[in-house]
Formats: sequence, structure tokens, C-alpha cells
Amino acid sequence: MATERIDRRMAAILAADVVGYSRMMGEDEEGTLARLRGDRRDLIDPAIAARAGRIFKTTGDGLLAEFASVVDAVRCAVEIQAALAERNARVGHARPLELRIGVNLGDVIHEGDDVFGDVVNIAARLESMADAGAVCISDDAWRHVREKVDARFTELGELTLKNIARPVRAHMAHVPGAAEPPRKNPALPEKPSIAILPLHNMSGDPEQEYFADGVVEDITTALSRFRSLFVISRNSSFTYKGRSIDVRQVGRELGVRYVLEGSVRRLGQKVRITGQLVDAVSGTQLWAERIDGEAEDVFALQDQVTAAVVGAIVPRLEQAEIERAQRKPTASLDAYDCYLRGLRDSNDLTRASNEAAFASFMQAIERDPGFAIAHAKAAYCINMRKVNGWLADRDTETAEACRLARRAIDLGKDDAATLAVAGYVLAYVGGDLDAGGEFIGRALALNPNLAEGWASSSWVQVCLGHPDTALEHVATATRLSPADPRTYVFHLFAAMAHLSAGRYDAAVESAKRVLHDKPVLAAMRILAIASAHGGQLDEARIAIARMSAFDPALTLSTIDRVIPPYRREEDRARYLEGLRMAGLPE
Repeated sequence: MATERIDRRMAAILAADVVGYSRMMGEDEEGTLARLRGDRRDLIDPAIAARAGRIFKTTGDGLLAEFASVVDAVRCAVEIQAALAERNARVGHARPLELRIGVNLGDVIHEGDDVFGDVVNIAARLESMADAGAVCISDDAWRHVREKVDARFTELGELTLKNIARPVRAHMAHVPGAAEPPRKNPALPEKPSIAILPLHNMSGDPEQEYFADGVVEDITTALSRFRSLFVISRNSSFTYKGRSIDVRQVGRELGVRYVLEGSVRRLGQKVRITGQLVDAVSGTQLWAERIDGEAEDVFALQDQVTAAVVGAIVPRLEQAEIERAQRKPTASLDAYDCYLRGLRDSNDLTRASNEAAFASFMQAIERDPGFAIAHAKAAYCINMRKVNGWLADRDTETAEACRLARRAIDLGKDDAATLAVAGYVLAYVGGDLDAGGEFIGRALALNPNLAEGWASSSWVQVCLGHPDTALEHVATATRLSPADPRTYVFHLFAAMAHLSAGRYDAAVESAKRVLHDKPVLAAMRILAIASAHGGQLDEARIAIARMSAFDPALTLSTIDRVIPPYRREEDRARYLEGLRMAGLPE
């Protein structure tokens, strides 16, 4: 029996939809329709045609288009978002017309002018996962377009999409021109200010990169203990790693007077550290030195660099401060090596890297049981498991995190970084806000330059019911680390503070800033809650749908595993009611 041949072919599918269309139509039906028609006529349809795309289906507020090339499809999506962002900025509507766009690649079925298949359905579901003004693409599409499209991609991991049998790995493209406004350069502080740039690894062995980074980490930590200095966080300084830069530009962007740069060469047991201190305002070199020694004496070498820098920019310092800055966390080079490897892995926010970092920190503890900060960092690895829903045995791992944190505090009573990390773990994982807040406060008294400590303190202040104090602490953290790649954490804590203060529009804005950089589940929850309380129920439901794609098991009955330990009952009630209004299942 003859069978009818099915017309199949590979294609890229672009799905686009207007953000908040129902709300906009309710507010201004004729104006919204006119703006949508104008954007279709002037921007969207011509961009699709220019990339050899074909629109095969339209709805009132969306469309589906087919492309022979996935590179053309993603470039078209990026061009549309950039053009819309430019038009919105130029026209200045109170309610800008924005799109979400999804792109997928695969085998489709043609029937007349229509296109069918899972590829189309997944593209539509990916569109719903995109931020306003962004493009969400499948992993299949991303493998073809990476490094070929002018956009910054963020990996979203595997998404559980509605009515799609298997999880889909996806990436978000944030479009140049559709990003948040450029940041103003901060003003110079009154105190002498310095940023320590990543040291170049001159060893010829990429595996020694972690060692060079560790040297910078320790020099930064030592300098930050001096109250008479303003020291930029290592996280912000490391945004310049691998880049050819002008130190005067660094000074302007980070708001500092001095910049330390140099290199590290490690060959066997021989170590050479070179450094130069530059006045970032004038570009004048103030000090340069080459320091040689044995790997076993790396701590002494770091002390020499620290003392030379301090002597060059601060005429007089208390001897007690100098002595405390020169205290080293461990005398064991093996333990220190394991610790540095753990730091390297902990910077990657994946489950595998979290497990590798935890193993390295535990190895450091095994080699030196008195290594305080290694205990704190191991506890923080468990903290991140809770943040991301990776806890396999909640009670056992919670107890282990608290044990490690308290041991860290016992061992590192005078170490600010240890106290700040351990205090945050006790507050978040252990739910002990008073103890956690006390240790974080002690850390900031020891080291007022500790951006991580100010950020942790802001989270505790939110949970204690002091949102305005929390915002002040976030602002301090941001100033100490203005280019931090983990700025999304600062925005998350700001969103929590605005939510607790009932400033729902500000909470929505801060949560969107988080999601612009990372698919953080806590930010998705805040976005849903604040949108619901602010009367934007469409946005709230979209946030819930996106959140459920990452954490489908979360319901109101299981919310205790993620809800912050709020001290005020009104904060807890606002949180739960917002999720209920947004449509989180009971």
C-alpha cells in the first residue's frame, strides 16, 4: 500500500510574543494596536525578510517564523530586540512595547504553508522563558551560533517545559542596546584606594592559573584589613583578567587612586612575583619590585608585596594592623594548594563544580585541621546546594554545614572573611539570624572593606525586618566591588529589601536585573511575588511558569525549603500570598 510522503526538513523556528499585551490592551487598546502594527511594519517583518525568514503564523500579539539557517534566525532575533530597545529609548513610552523571543532548531513537518512538530512547540515554550527584550534559544541552536552572534549568552541549564516530554537545555542571549543603562563611574573615596589586578601566570602551565589567582586573593585580603585603605573586592578586579587594559581606565571604572599589577612565575619549587604600583589618576609608576623565593615561602613573598604596597601609599600604619595583615591561614603548602583549587572550582555555579570545590576544601582541612577559612568555604558549598535545590539529605547536610561553620568560627575568631562566610551559613542554612548577624558584624568590624560581608549583612537585615538598612549595606557592597561578576547577588538582596518595604515596582526592577545575568530561582520568586502584589498578574504568572521549569516540585506546601527565615510574620505572609496570587500550586 502506497503511503503519502511527509515533507520533512531541517529548519530554525523563531517564536515572538509581546510582553504584557493583555495589560497594555486594557490600558490603551487603539494605541497598543497602532504601536504593534508600526513595529511590525518598520522593524520586525523587514528584519525577518532580510534574513530570508518566512512568517507562517501570527496571533494577536505574536508570530512564528521559519529560517533555513539557525545563525540567521538568532541574528534576526538579536537585531529585532536591539532595534526595539533603541526605538523604545528614543520614543520614551511609559509602557514600552517589548518582545520575548525563542529560537529552536530541528526537523519540522511542512503541510501547505504551515509548519508543525516539536521543534515549533519548543520554540514557543522557550519564548515564554525569555526575559523581556531577550532571546532564549535551545542548546541545539546555541552550538551552531556561539561566537557568531553579537550577544552575551547565559546558560540556563535544563528547563522542564510545559507539555514537552524531556527537559530542554537552553541559553539566554542578552542583546547589546537592550541591556541595563551604562553604570556611572564611582567617585574616588576619601581614603587611599586600590585595586589589585589579576597577576599574569608566567609559568607556561595553565594548571598554575589557580596559584596566581590565589596570590592575588591573599594580597587583596591582607590589604583590605587596613582601615586606612579602601580596597576593591577581588571579584571586581578579576573582571579585567585576560584583558589588555589601561590602568587609568581601571581607576576610573572602579573608582580607585592606585592599581597594583604584575605577574607570577612558578617553576617547580621556585616562585617569582613581580609587581608595580601605579597612580591610576596620573599613570605614574610609584613602585616596582621583583621578589624571588621558594614555593614553601610563598606566604612570606606575599607579605613582602603587601608591605611594599602599604609603605608606598600609606605613610604610617599601626603596628598591630601590620602584624594582623601578615597572619597566614595555614602553614601547610599542601593544604593551601587544595584550598586554591577549591576556590577556583567554587567560582563556577554548577553542581559538578560545587562537588569538586567541596572535596578540595575537605582535603585542605584533612591536611590542616586548623585551616579556618577552608571550613567556612566547605560550609558555603553546602549553602549553595540549598540555594540551588541540590540537597540530597536536608537534615544531615544542614547539620554538617552548621558544624563546619561553627568550627570555622572557633578557629578564625579574628579572620573577617571566615566570620562573614560562616555567619551567613549559620543564618541561611541554620536559620539562626541572631548568631549569623553577630558574626557578620564582627567580620565588618575587623575588615570594613569586605564587600561579601556587607552583602551578607544586607540579607540578614532583610530577614530581621530592616529593609532600609539592608539597602544601605547593599550600596556599600556595590561600592566596594563595583564590577563584581556576582553583582546579581547584590541586586537579589536589594529586591528582597524592596519587597519587604512594599516597594513592588523597585522589587520587580531589581529582580529583573538579577535575571538579566543569571537564572536565579530566588529572583524568579521575588519577581512573581512583587508582580502579583503590584497588580501585574500576567507578569507574575509568567515568572511562576519560568520558575516551575527549573523547580517543578516547588508548591506552597513545600515552600518552607526555600522561604527566607523572616523574623516578621508580615514578611512571611506577603511572600506566601504573593506566590498564591501568582498561581503557585497548593
